[in-house]
Amino acid sequence: MGGPGDPPEGTPEGGPGGAEDEYRSVVFDESFVRAARLQESSAQERVTDHAPAVRRRTPLHRGLTRQFLILVVLIAVAFGTAIYMGVRHPYGSPQVRRPIEPLRMTVVPLAPQGRVPGAADADSLYANSPAAHFDVGAEGVPLPVARATAHFSDSQVVAALTTAKDYIVRSALYPSVLTGRAVRPARALLDPDQLDQFEQSLQHPVADGRHALTGWLVRLDPARVRLADDKVRVQGSLQAVETDSATLEVTADHTFAYALRPADAASGAQVSLFTVRREITFRFDRDDLRTHQVQLVTSSTQAGPLACPDDSSAYLRPLLAGQKARTGGPAGTDPYEPDDTPALCGTLATGATGATGATAPQA
Repeated sequence: MGGPGDPPEGTPEGGPGGAEDEYRSVVFDESFVRAARLQESSAQERVTDHAPAVRRRTPLHRGLTRQFLILVVLIAVAFGTAIYMGVRHPYGSPQVRRPIEPLRMTVVPLAPQGRVPGAADADSLYANSPAAHFDVGAEGVPLPVARATAHFSDSQVVAALTTAKDYIVRSALYPSVLTGRAVRPARALLDPDQLDQFEQSLQHPVADGRHALTGWLVRLDPARVRLADDKVRVQGSLQAVETDSATLEVTADHTFAYALRPADAASGAQVSLFTVRREITFRFDRDDLRTHQVQLVTSSTQAGPLACPDDSSAYLRPLLAGQKARTGGPAGTDPYEPDDTPALCGTLATGATGATGATAPQA
């Protein structure tokens, strides 16, 4: 007979009163259950029944070490490539730009030996002058055949010649520049490091070999003359040479013939010839070639007919048909001033005035 708390059929097998005594030493508390690592066996493991119930995981630090080594190798390769490209870069390392020198200039007036001859119109004047065979306008500034130099390609030499031609055209053939109405077309082509010198020449022109505006431009006095024909006659040449591995120089030598009338005269006034010869040396570094700008190194201008005593630093003041040069020489030169530029004046050859077939009216 069972005890008071037992079921009528007695304690069932496996119940609390039966087989539990066999497992009382095994205690499955909550911390044990949470700490247990469970892993379901794969199908293959269940079939073979030889694999361990718990698989060991590969330590995490091994994967990180491998990734770290790969990252270090990649960084080393990138760093080595950067060093190699820096040494073997096809354009070379950037060079320090040499300081740009100020433009050195001379303006020499050429005085006529007698009265300036004239003609009824510009065509007749040109036909009877040494400029009869000159080209008109920019056609008189042809580009030579460009050849690569040791450190500059064909295209770079062409760029230097083209920019030099553009400056010549803008500074000596543009009517707005010739008549003193504008300077911007030529100024826009100057290297920025020469703009201060140009502005000083524009605002305070002086014949000191550095700041004569007529050393930069052909600029006629609009109060005295006007163009009788916009088709200026031109003849000359351009030549490019490499002076060092970073510099190209272009030498320009051109003669310009202008047909002029008095500014305040009627259209029937006689036309006279005014001739200007300009020799300019341009310098180009790679920055100038890229930006389509020029550096002017030297500028030599001979122009006539002019009167020697006249100041030609701001404007050229041509003598017109029937006029005669005043007596007297150019402005004085101070030999005690080291920076003073000698004042020069020459005599214009008779044939250069277009005297053949032209008349010299009495003033």
